[in-house]
Parts: sequence; C-alpha cells; structure tokens
Amino acid sequence: MDLQTYLPSKKIRAHPSSSCVFLPFTAMGLLDGRMIDYYDSENQTKVPKQEWMREHLPADYWEKGTQSRRIKQQWFKVNIGILMERMRQNDSASPHVLQWMVGCEGETQPNGALRFVHGMSKYNYDGNDFLSFDDKSRVWVAPVKEALPSKTKWDDNQVLKEYTKGYLENECIDWLISDLTAEINDRADAAQTDCVHGLSSRVETNLTLTCLATGFYSKNIIVRIRRNGRVLTEDDGLSSSGVLPNNDETFQRRDHVEILKSDLSKFSCEVVHENGDHPEEPGSGARIGAEGVALAVIALVFGGGLGLICLHKKGCLSKYSELLCIIYITAAAPVFQSSNTSVIILLGLHEGVKGHMSVM
Repeated sequence: MDLQTYLPSKKIRAHPSSSCVFLPFTAMGLLDGRMIDYYDSENQTKVPKQEWMREHLPADYWEKGTQSRRIKQQWFKVNIGILMERMRQNDSASPHVLQWMVGCEGETQPNGALRFVHGMSKYNYDGNDFLSFDDKSRVWVAPVKEALPSKTKWDDNQVLKEYTKGYLENECIDWLISDLTAEINDRADAAQTDCVHGLSSRVETNLTLTCLATGFYSKNIIVRIRRNGRVLTEDDGLSSSGVLPNNDETFQRRDHVEILKSDLSKFSCEVVHENGDHPEEPGSGARIGAEGVALAVIALVFGGGLGLICLHKKGCLSKYSELLCIIYITAAAPVFQSSNTSVIILLGLHEGVKGHMSVM
C-alpha cells in the first residue's frame, strides 16, 4: 500500500504553535500497517524504511520508484484541479481530498501457493465514494453523478482496464509474496527467546502466572492460558493487558491469572494468530504461529515454588496461512488557513498502475 499526499506550492504548518509541517507531496508504502518506504517532495527520493526492504530490492528499484513518485506528484496536481473545477470548487478556501486505495488479498492453498481472493482499486473524494473498479465485470462503478465523466472515459480505455485487472490479480499478489517472504526471513534471523513466568502474589498463598507474547507484527493474535488443557477465562480470574505497541513497530500482550501455590495442575500458554492459524492439538508440545514462529511450549507443574514456562522461537513459517495487503486509509485532510488548498492522497502497492494512469 502506498500513501501519497499532495499540497500545492509550499510547506504548510498545521498551526502557528505546532512543529508539524505538511510538505507539498509525501508518499509512503505500507505492508500490514508498517511503513516500508517513504518519499517526499523535499528530498525527492524513494527510500526503504525497513532493513529487509533495503537488502531485498536492488538499487534500480529505488531509482525507478523515485521517478514514478515524481510523475505521480504531477498526476495528482492535474487531477485535483480537474475535480475541483468539475465540482465548482475553484474558489473554495477549504482543502479537498482525493483518495486512491489499491491492493489485494490472497489465500494459501493446500499446496502452499497463494491464490488471489480480492482486489481493490477505489477512489474517494472528500471522504465519499467516488469511483471503483469491479474486477469481475471489468467496469468502473460511479456512485455519484460527478464521477460519471471519469467512468465513461475509463470504461472506454481498454488498456487501463486490462492493466488494472492484471495488476490486482497477478502483480500485486507477486509483490505480496515477495515482500512477505523477505519480511518473514528477517524476523527469523532476529528471533529471540521469550518467557512466561510466575511471580509472587500479594496474597501469600497465591502465585501470579503471566504469559507474555512479544515481538509480533500483527495485532490479531490470540493468547490462551490452559489449566490441564482447559482454556482459562475471565470467570477464572484471567486478565489481559490487550495488545500494546513496542518501540520497534512490533506488539506485545500479557495475560495473567492468580493460582494457588499448592495447585498441582499443569499450566501452559498458547499463542496463535487469529487469521487462519491452525495450532496442533494440546499435548503435542508445539504451536505454529502465522508470524513465522514455532512456539515450543514447556508446561510445568506449579508446586510451592516459582515456575517458568519458556516459549522458544525457532524456525521459519514455510506456508502462508492468510495474507492481506491493507487497502484502506483513515487519514483526513487537515484544515489549513489558506485559499484554494488541495490535498491528494493516493494508495498503491509498489507503484501500481504506474504506466497506465489516465486523467479524470
């Protein structure tokens, strides 16, 4: 996913007392919500924001990406002018926003291949649906009358329609596999050991058992603490920190429950991914996480002393469980105190439809 923003002519400060400055044009690539590349009109160079991106892609990729971003900056300027004129907003002192969302979703097959499930190429204007591509019928859909001229023009452009469909169903999926493979390999190289531990409770006869999952990149995880194989719930006194951010763009979650020191039950912790993960049956001694990590669970009997359960990250995910290229944007245009200010936001993946962009 690319996020690109255009402001005409000069830098604008959000507020006289604010240190936040909006450049005329900024662009960033996102994979599963993480920034992987960045470009702005001040430096005018597309650069990697993750080390694995720098190592994974050759120098000419960044050179071509830089040229593509510069071309798109001009494309934005032309098209925001067209839409403002079409909607009679040339004299408006308010900012206007054009959003382009483009991306794809894939599903892993039994043979390990990634199958295309869904693609999106959709435009919003000032927060409202404006134009979208129906890849099944190969036509553009215009929910508002102001978009009809664009729909008619783009429906007549067979090259644009064929390229858009091919990009969503093929090139986007290929990039998704390539980037996620590189990211997974990078995570495996950086794998460390995490521990789940028991601590003394405020109640002398009790022990607080804590399960810590950390270093994962997606918020959609499930943590289960089991007692003799049964999953504990809030009714058992289980509490959770919820998913919290680390300082390295990863996340963590802590679940804990108080137990009696005299409890001779077997406790274990299980960490799984919410999207399509399939852990082994209890008692197998392993849980396979969709973050590309095998979690070996060592269950200990808690007696009168302190117990430890260690989760050792080892190995690398060999199959994708479910892969989703995020295809949404929640950013809104800030209100600037200047006349005829326009804001354009574009989303894409690896400079999608770079050679087949048509004016509106």
